[in-house]
Amino acid sequence: MAELINLRRARKAKAKAEKAKTAEANRIAHGTPKAVRDLAKAKTELAARRLENRRLDDDMDKNE
Repeated sequence: MAELINLRRARKAKAKAEKAKTAEANRIAHGTPKAVRDLAKAKTELAARRLENRRLDDDMDKNE
């Protein structure tokens, strides 16, 4: 005996799966969330500032 299928549910499930597939493609295409981008940018700037603060000045070498 064949399994009974509710066509309305099957149609809605298919549409939902297609929307999920499109949404996943859009997430990949449009990159990361702004909060994640801002956090990465802040970490990079902090690392650059720390490196600059630890750098030895060339002026001190010339005076000696």
